[in-house]
Parts: sequence; C-alpha cells; structure tokens
Amino acid sequence: MRPLEGLRILAIEQYGAGPYGTQLLAELGAEVVKIEAPSMGGDVSRATGPFFLGDRDSEFFQTFSRSKKSLALEIKTPEGRADFEALVATADAVVNNLRGDQPAKMKVTYADLSAIKPSIVCAHLSAYGRDNSRESWPGYDYLMQAECGFMGMSGEPDGPPTRLGVSMVDFMTGSTFAMGILAAILKARTSGRGCDVDVSLFDVALHQLSYPAVWRLNEGHEVGRLPRGAHPSIAPSQAVRTADGWGMLMCQTPKFWESFCDLTGHPELKTDPRFLDIPSRRKHLAELTEAVDAVLSTRTTAEWSKILGGHVPFAPVTSLGEALDNAFVHEIGMRDVVEHPDKPDGLRMLACPVKINGERMLGVRAPKLGEHTQALLSEIRR
Repeated sequence: MRPLEGLRILAIEQYGAGPYGTQLLAELGAEVVKIEAPSMGGDVSRATGPFFLGDRDSEFFQTFSRSKKSLALEIKTPEGRADFEALVATADAVVNNLRGDQPAKMKVTYADLSAIKPSIVCAHLSAYGRDNSRESWPGYDYLMQAECGFMGMSGEPDGPPTRLGVSMVDFMTGSTFAMGILAAILKARTSGRGCDVDVSLFDVALHQLSYPAVWRLNEGHEVGRLPRGAHPSIAPSQAVRTADGWGMLMCQTPKFWESFCDLTGHPELKTDPRFLDIPSRRKHLAELTEAVDAVLSTRTTAEWSKILGGHVPFAPVTSLGEALDNAFVHEIGMRDVVEHPDKPDGLRMLACPVKINGERMLGVRAPKLGEHTQALLSEIRR
C-alpha cells in the first residue's frame, strides 16, 4: 500500500531540491506529473552528466524523478496554458521550484489558480523566498552552506572553510517542501480552501543551525571549528585514529565513556583526573584525543567495530564505495534495481528510505520526456 495514492500533484520543477521533495511524495504513492517544456529540453537534469541514458535522460535525472510522470507541455502558449488549467482542476497541488519572482509571472500562485479550483495548494520552493529583496536572485545549495554558517563551522581549525560532500541543504529543503505540501493538502481537504506554501533554501539552511544558533543568539557563544569535527560540548565525540584508518566515536553519555574504557581494556582512563566527567574531558580535549588515539591505534577499524558495536556508539569512516558495499545496507534493502530501457541489466539505485508496514516502496524509473503526454491530455480533452 502506498499511503499517498489518490493525490495528484503538478510539478514545474528541475534540478535537485524541488524534484527531491516531490520524489518522496511520488514514491509514497502520489501521482506527480512533471510539466516539462520540450523547447527547453525538459528538466535541465536530463542533460546533467557525466552519465547519460539514451535521449534526454541521465543517471542524475533518474536520481530525482523516480516514480513520476512526464507531460510535455508549453504552458506559456495559449493552448498549453488551457491544457495546464484543465489539469489544475483535477489536481490537489501545483508545485514549483522556480526563482522567487517567477511564480507570479507564470501565474501559478493561489491568487492565479484558486478560481479554477478553490482547494488547490500552490507550493513554491526557491533560493531566497518570494516578496523580499532577493526574490529575483538565483541560488544554489553551496551558496547557502557558505552564507548560513555551515562552511564556517566545518573543517579543521587551521584549514579552509569546508562544504558538505553532498547537497544536504537541497535535500533538507526538498523534505521540508514535501511536508509543507502535505500539511496544506490536509487542511484544504477539510476546509475546501487551498493556499500558497513557501519554502526556501536560505530559510531551511538557517533553521538547520539549530542549537548553535540559539547559543549565539542568547549567550553570544560562537561555535567554531574543532579538531577532528569534535562535538562543541561533549567529549569524546569526534573522529579517531585506528590502526588502518579512521572511526567516529561518540560517547554522548557517561555510561558510554565508561563502557568504552572497559571494552578497550583501559579502565584506568575512567579515574584519570583529566577525564573524570564531560566538562573535564572537554577541557582537556587535546590530551583526550591523544589518549583515545593511542588506544584505538592498536587495532583496525573493523576490529573495533566488532568490539564496540552495539555497546558504544562507533562507526567506521568510509569511502563512497565502502558505504554502498556495507553488508548492513544489503541487509536492510537500501539498494534497489529498477528497469530502464537503456540499461538492459537494470539501473542500480538507492531505495526509498520510508517503509510502510515493514516494506519499502518498489522503485520505478523516472520517465522519458513527454512519456505520459498522450494519456494525460486525452483525459482532460474527452
């Protein structure tokens, strides 16, 4: 059972954040119709390399548009606009990730579409939001990591500012977008009246500053960069050296520190005056790092994972390939293979992270450009 079956969402979207959010909805059963302009080659992600799949398709595009439908439609033409408005009458939501000044220009706001269907939800994902001094600014994930403090807090103290290895602001914004869309649809179904929903990369990135932001606003405390990506208040909670690489150790409570000392065969660390409690360990972080490294450098990362696993929060620091080949990933079914006409052996992908009644949703490839045009237009032109 896909819990969102029966929802129809029209999506004017491209690239990452918006498509990521609507893909979550599609994989949970919503009918997400990508409205793509053939004159522009459809979603720009179709042309994003380096790995392509036949005509106007790529592995990048497949990553963000699984389980969706594609409607080739020029909504800026009179005929295309008429077809679009006919589809609006059948939909629960019209969503976009256009630049902030574009929804009004393209007439896809609630003020523009409510006469067609009063309960329609119009959701807008942009870089900086609408109705402000930056609404016309283009923007991307990395810019938000820079301006919202992520890069200033990431990396080694003596190194350059560092961005995250993937576009987490895009993904968090897409997830927030999906939540906002569903919340508005629920309200519209009970009230009969839709609304505009706005989510921006900047707002979500800033919100992810979380407790460091609260500390700064109230206490003037600036969370800076600590060696090994250490936690700002708890120790040891950082990257640690092993005999053959790196691990991440997180003794977030006193019991985990005590268990770490016992399981590693060094109970004397528990009574060391420098390490008696969290404030002491935090004060003597350099000495603590040296002591923990000395202990863990006696065995490999894999050996420590077996010894500490399930008792002390510890994980290996892996490469991308190692992360994907992890036996636990296979055990939980987070790798998927979907049928694709240009991949005879199937397209290997990551599975939907949501389970319903213990089952993951089956993956379906992203559509070819305009693949569902005839069926969708036949429905509204009958």
